[in-house]
Amino acid sequence: APVLISILLGASFSRYQVEESVEHLLAPTHSLAKIERNLVDSLFPVNRSKHRLYSDLQTPGRYGRVIITSFRKANMLDQHHTDLILKLHSAVTRIQVQRPGFNYTFAHICILNNDKTCIVDDIVHVLEELKAARSSNRTNFAITYPITHLKDGREVYNGHQLGGVTVHSKDRVKSAEAIQLTYYLQAINSLNDMVAEKWESIFCDTVELFQKSNRKVKMYPFTSSSLKEDFQKTSRVSERYLITSLVLVVTLAILCCSMQDCVRSKPWLGLLGLLTVTLATLTAAGIINLTGGKYNSTFLGIPFIMLGHGLYGTFEMLSSWRKTREDQHVKERTAAVFADSMLSFSLTTAMYLVTFGIGASPFTNIEAARIFCCNSCIAIFFNYLYVLSFYGSSLVFTGYIENNYQHSIFCRKVPKPEVLQEKPAWYRFLLTAKFSEDTADSEETNTYESHLLVWFLKRYYCDWITNTYVKPFVVLFYLVYISFALMGYLQVSEGSDLSNIVATATRTIEYTTAQQKYFSNYSPVIGFYIYESIEYWNTSVQEDVLEYTKGFVRISWFESYLNYLRKLNISTGLPKKNFTDMLRNSFLKAPQFAHFSEDIIFSKKYNNEVDVVASRMFLVAKTMETKREELYDLLETLRKLSLTSKVKFIVFNPSFVYMDRYASSVGAPLQNSCISALFLLFFSAFLVADSLINVWLTLTVASVEFGVIGFMTLWKVELDCISVLCLIYGINYTIDNCAPLLSTFVLGKEFTRTKWVKNALEVHGVAILQSYLCYIVGLIPLAAVPSNLTRTLFRCLFLIALVTFFHCFAILPVILTFLPPSKKKRKEKKNPENREEIECVEMVDMDSTRVVDQITTV
Repeated sequence: APVLISILLGASFSRYQVEESVEHLLAPTHSLAKIERNLVDSLFPVNRSKHRLYSDLQTPGRYGRVIITSFRKANMLDQHHTDLILKLHSAVTRIQVQRPGFNYTFAHICILNNDKTCIVDDIVHVLEELKAARSSNRTNFAITYPITHLKDGREVYNGHQLGGVTVHSKDRVKSAEAIQLTYYLQAINSLNDMVAEKWESIFCDTVELFQKSNRKVKMYPFTSSSLKEDFQKTSRVSERYLITSLVLVVTLAILCCSMQDCVRSKPWLGLLGLLTVTLATLTAAGIINLTGGKYNSTFLGIPFIMLGHGLYGTFEMLSSWRKTREDQHVKERTAAVFADSMLSFSLTTAMYLVTFGIGASPFTNIEAARIFCCNSCIAIFFNYLYVLSFYGSSLVFTGYIENNYQHSIFCRKVPKPEVLQEKPAWYRFLLTAKFSEDTADSEETNTYESHLLVWFLKRYYCDWITNTYVKPFVVLFYLVYISFALMGYLQVSEGSDLSNIVATATRTIEYTTAQQKYFSNYSPVIGFYIYESIEYWNTSVQEDVLEYTKGFVRISWFESYLNYLRKLNISTGLPKKNFTDMLRNSFLKAPQFAHFSEDIIFSKKYNNEVDVVASRMFLVAKTMETKREELYDLLETLRKLSLTSKVKFIVFNPSFVYMDRYASSVGAPLQNSCISALFLLFFSAFLVADSLINVWLTLTVASVEFGVIGFMTLWKVELDCISVLCLIYGINYTIDNCAPLLSTFVLGKEFTRTKWVKNALEVHGVAILQSYLCYIVGLIPLAAVPSNLTRTLFRCLFLIALVTFFHCFAILPVILTFLPPSKKKRKEKKNPENREEIECVEMVDMDSTRVVDQITTV
């Protein structure tokens, strides 16, 4: 049934869709920045035909950008490079997008100016004037930074267009190591948007082709579609690595379940355990497709979550099978396996569903995290059902094969030892098995101890880790672990940089790196919007507005506008009505104030009085190399200032949508999951046999999570969407592996602590080792994927597995030997004469069911 369900639901991949909106996935769903964007759009609709500044001040739109620099840090303003950049500009404007019946050029889809010409970056006009000055041997043309003057008298801002600038006195530019060009496109309807998207693709190809013919310069193209494409590129570049991971896990799972005894070896169960996980993941994917869900690259982490949980559950069942008596019927052995292992597996599955269920709730403000947690819940639920049904049935089949002394791989009957003696050596090696009747009374009856991992734990490791001389070193090592974890924990930073979730060898990474290197002196353009009707003619109000924008570089004419208000107010001394009428007439008649048409909103009242209801100016902050952190601090500062200021204003930039409340949004799923896990552990303390199990489990989870957060920070992993999801998984992974150990130890009676530590390791250590080895081998290929997303995924999951393994096999076995709960030592019989003598008579019926009748004499 599980196989058929998976095949039927897997057919739904015909509806497979990819999520293309990065903002929908990674920007906080409920943020003040989105409300501010709606307010800005309602006050100042983007008029793309007359917009004289950057079109991405309110909405990113469609665009193509390119940074041009030199390998030798040459001056990009010299004659050779100026001609080269203008030549590139000419090639870009000649790009054609072929559509049936018409070829679109940049002139057809560009944003138009008032004179019906394409708006291009002011740096192009600067370079053209610089070239003209050189051709006419004029030496009086000077470029100043970050604001320069053109021949027509206009002031233009070049802080985002000139990079790596060296200046003389009076801000005169001596040289510039990089130049950035931006081409803005219209996307007013679906056809226009489709043409613009195609133009962006051809734009990148054109720049790369131009790069090949000019080897001495380096160009970094970037478009509005680059982030989306590079985010989804992770899935494509991961394919062959995931296939390698699957092959390695299959191989090791088979080896971990194999032993020399050909009857008791269970290689098929290792393969079927992995198949169980695969079927559950496929079923969950089919449900996602049928319900209209869309795939994104963060889903790459779900198979590894399933691998860690599912394989441990199957290996624990196999470990329980090894503890059953071979003289029992298959049904009795299977019942004993389910009674022994499925209770803990059910509890850990419930913990997964609770923690990821909280992450899938509306409380999660990051859509990518919410969808990831929702899909993980579906996959884990079906994995639980499939372990009960599919893997349980597989265990029954292999049980019958073992009971009939059939070969574990070829399923043929294994001959008796006397028959094998007549066969060749290779034949005897393949059919090596120990028969029950071959075991003498003095020998141990557990034939599974010949398994390599069982033998290693029982004969060597358990005695070594509980040795008196080893314990002090383990405690010292734990103190070192806590110290380094604390050092990293104090340096945790939020990873709101979107380049952390894309493939590495992409345009996004190359462009972002170049922009950070050459253009980090100034922040992105920030809109400063006053959305109330204030007394613009009041000098004190004008001073307040300028005070709030102090320390910024102003790239609009709003400061000139305020200065004009001062002069107008002083020269006329008119009341408000006459003042605003004169102000409006000045804007309508004076050409020098035509550029205020989008920056000022006039409102006409019933008494014909004109008022200014809203206004805006554009600001740029001076920043250092840590531009993103400073911009985030600037946003928080301006937000607080807007709440206490006399003038009602908001600040906005499209990047604020990703940064706003990111720290609280990205940490909320982890915080909620931790609270729910602790609540569940506290509540279940009244239900379990001993509440100390939950106490130890809580302390272990806290220790593991603390260590993982600290070490991932030291490994340069920031707290972002991917790492938070891994940390949620870390809670459950720790409970998966540590809960059976702690339960066996705490509930043990009549022996010393050391004895029960050894017993717990012998009972559950093999399953932990098997799942850990398969999990680590599966993670290793992930480290080679050229993507920042998978790099974060690998580092977090590797640390979770390593730290949990360290706690299971070192910290807990040592600490539990001298901390509660206490154990009562078994009392020795003083009189050796008084002992029970048991005589057993074994009767075997025809269908191999063994019945033991005990006749006891004292």
